[in-house]
Amino acid sequence: MTPNQEEALYKFLETASEPFTLEEVTAFVQTMDPSRAKKLRQEIATYIDLRKTAFRLDNRQWLSRRGFFEKTPFVISPTRLELINGILIPGHRCVPFANPAVLPHEYTFFWQGKQIPETTSEGPPEDFYPFYAIFGDEFAPQYIAQDNPENESAFNCDPYEDPPEVSIHTLDMRNIFREAAFVPGDRFVARTRDWREGRFDLEKVNKDTWAQADLSAWFEAAEEGFEKSFTRLGPGVSTEEQIAFAYWYGGKRMREIPAYSLEEFLNDKTDHIEMVPYGIETRYWFAGKDIPDSKKLLGFAVPPDHTLVEEILFNADVPVSEYVILAYIRDALFRKEINIDKIINNIVPASIRLDNTERNILAKYIFEAMKELKEEYSPFFDQLTGPVRQRACELHNAVVDLAAGLHKGEMDLSWLPRHIFISLSQIQGYTANLLENVDSLLEEFDLLREEALDSNSIPLSSEMEEREAKLDAMEFSIDTLIDAFNDQKEMINSAMNNFRLSNFTLVNNNAANENANENWQTAQISISGTDVWRRVIIPRSRTLADLHNVIQVCMNWQDTFRHRFFAGGFGDIDRKELDDKIKIRDICELGSVELEYEYGNKWTIKVMLFSPHQAEKDESIRCVAGNGAAPPENIGGPLKFRKMLEAVTGGGDTEQRETLRVIQRETQQETLRELGPDFTPELFDMEKCNRNLQIIFGQKNEN
Repeated sequence: MTPNQEEALYKFLETASEPFTLEEVTAFVQTMDPSRAKKLRQEIATYIDLRKTAFRLDNRQWLSRRGFFEKTPFVISPTRLELINGILIPGHRCVPFANPAVLPHEYTFFWQGKQIPETTSEGPPEDFYPFYAIFGDEFAPQYIAQDNPENESAFNCDPYEDPPEVSIHTLDMRNIFREAAFVPGDRFVARTRDWREGRFDLEKVNKDTWAQADLSAWFEAAEEGFEKSFTRLGPGVSTEEQIAFAYWYGGKRMREIPAYSLEEFLNDKTDHIEMVPYGIETRYWFAGKDIPDSKKLLGFAVPPDHTLVEEILFNADVPVSEYVILAYIRDALFRKEINIDKIINNIVPASIRLDNTERNILAKYIFEAMKELKEEYSPFFDQLTGPVRQRACELHNAVVDLAAGLHKGEMDLSWLPRHIFISLSQIQGYTANLLENVDSLLEEFDLLREEALDSNSIPLSSEMEEREAKLDAMEFSIDTLIDAFNDQKEMINSAMNNFRLSNFTLVNNNAANENANENWQTAQISISGTDVWRRVIIPRSRTLADLHNVIQVCMNWQDTFRHRFFAGGFGDIDRKELDDKIKIRDICELGSVELEYEYGNKWTIKVMLFSPHQAEKDESIRCVAGNGAAPPENIGGPLKFRKMLEAVTGGGDTEQRETLRVIQRETQQETLRELGPDFTPELFDMEKCNRNLQIIFGQKNEN
């Protein structure tokens, strides 16, 4: 599809409120842009399904987000902090019941048919972050920054520190709370008046109106909806997408009231779903489980309807759209570079090889596009946008080159940091979007100048300032992405050093002692959803049953629950249960380097089999490194464990800090009793662990 056709598609989806067919949406798009009609139907169907822009009803029909959510009520539960201050912070409360393109401060709310007035609330940004957390913790500062220009300027002053104070738009609820006699526990039922514009009606429900059995039925539907979303769609491209499809898969009951608010459900009620790291972002996922890793760039920004050039680059692990290629060509024009081969090398780093046919197709495309762009390109008009684009091109090239180099290097990829390719994919996707946006901004600048020339005037300063502010925000985004990229490189370099050191030690030991015992293995065991891990050495002749006992000792558990080992990560198609009698060497010989250990229905441990270990003469099974005190096995899983740690360390949200200090102290005391009187979160007693391992396995171990 052309850019105009994509824009027409989104316009159709924003306005469609009833089920629609492929014929209907194609006809609408063609009225807006009749070009490239040959495969338009197929491209639209692919785009809708892969971009998850609508819900498929059957083989012929879809239902738009607007058509789905304008008919669905949802719940907002004011916090004590909001009741005390007579405000309501929209924040993430309306996800996914409003157009994602509309920002929370642009929503409009109505009470008894009248628009609720707005006010502003001031405070440090961390006081407001919890009200935006469902978007993802990483995005909360962005939503607050976009609330008003002053906030954006304050955040842009120092990319490494939050501003001391911000101001956000809130709803003035003083009269409503007073007249409706609101008390803690009362709720609003919200109904979407206009999904596209973000308009909502509110009505009150008293805290004792709904029966607990009805709320429990909604809770069960919600858990099922989220779990089906994770299983069928994976982590998705955003938390908003995950939540939208949770309502879809949650069935009719999740789309009815009585219901919990999304905040109540996710933060306080469910122990099956939690927010987890996903590269440099976060997603909701099965509690205690890790999101499966990727082994290549995922191409978050590339359109699903690949053109020939896009397909060639995508298959070469350079997932970009034609618009990104055009940005590289404009960058070449800005730098006065006319050599086609050099432009190709900027798009496709030297670490990636294209065959002659593919390279010729790309060269022909660049030649023709450059010829066309030259006619309208002006370096003078590109003075502001050119340097920003150039930095983005350099970053994009570096990310693609690093990802390709990791595959071509000598390092075992299992040594890399978790989610490293996902992190690089996210950085690459953001940078690709930035390149497209820079060129869109250049077109806006050009349009302003053309309008000024036609009217024999100068562009309005306010319009120029608005676009220059956009450019400043893009520069800030590039700085942030470069910092994130450098952080990933630092972690990769550290992993490479550990890998090389391990190999160097292995070679030296072989050289020093040709008869050295090579039948030992280094393994790392990590409790998913926590920062607790242990590194052990164990004979390769030992079985998974022995490894089970090692895990129990290292985590100070009592073998209370059933355990199972699986080959392959959670969610893998080929994931299969393993017999406890299988020996570790057999697993290694099959090429498996990652195991999953399920303990009960709450705990999951990831087992990474690293390099062989050169045993000493009197070697024993032992722990050689670790971090953090392991949670008691019966406390209910990693999500509850983390909440207990927050209570012990004085964590928790703003409302707890400001209004529930006494309750929090009581919670801390109760939590300490449950964790045990000697529990210290950061303490791992490795000597005690090894004494216990010697008791179980003996001082010397067979090979």
